[in-house]
Amino acid sequence: MKKKKFGLEGEATMNNDNNIEEVVENIQEEAVIDNAETAVNDDVEETISENEEPQTEVVTEQKDEIKDSNVIEREEVKEPTNIEAIVEGLLYIVGEDGVKLEQIASTIEKSLEDTKIILENIQHKYASEVFGIELVGYGSVYKFVSKKDVYPYAQKLFQTTKTNALSQAALETLAIIAYKQPITRVEIEELRGVGAEMMLRKLQARNLIREVGRSDAPGKPILYEVTEEFMDSFKLYTLNELPDLPEFSNRDEEENLFE
Repeated sequence: MKKKKFGLEGEATMNNDNNIEEVVENIQEEAVIDNAETAVNDDVEETISENEEPQTEVVTEQKDEIKDSNVIEREEVKEPTNIEAIVEGLLYIVGEDGVKLEQIASTIEKSLEDTKIILENIQHKYASEVFGIELVGYGSVYKFVSKKDVYPYAQKLFQTTKTNALSQAALETLAIIAYKQPITRVEIEELRGVGAEMMLRKLQARNLIREVGRSDAPGKPILYEVTEEFMDSFKLYTLNELPDLPEFSNRDEEENLFE
């Protein structure tokens, strides 16, 4: 009985040894598989990393290119910060003639809406009491004019006594206005052949002429006529007392050309 028992225990021992060996083999096989999977995963990650790096560089280069192009575009569309000063200079140059809204917009390359805002800003600026001029707009024509408060002082500046003789230019201008009134500055200049803006201001300051409205011509130019002061200075009751202008026929003009 003991021998048989011994035999059974021996078989059990052998069986246990075989089981241990199988477990060890299984563990080794699993370790080999894990190592293989780890190696494969490492290879895959390296491959992905290698593929991602060039993409990152390409994206970075594209961003730099876009940034550079944006800088170039901003430089191309850079606008002057003193655009209002430029418009003021243009208004000063055109003087009493004024300039149309469309002309200003085309010159400064702005839309009509933006140009109107610029002009409104200038009007608001010169509405202040610290300025003696103001920006006015008549029928979309804008120009600088003296404020009403300046007029009495302008009269004093150009005022002379009645005994003082007028210059030849002043007499010519007055004669044209007296015979052709109401008349615009442009029409006066066409007849005299020279500019008349300054002379008209002097005659206005001396109260010899005045504004009497605006013409229907493009730009709505100012119309001028003589005043009662003019009539008193030249001892006239009506303009009908002015001497008649000589009339020249076309035949007389042709004869004069060949004399």
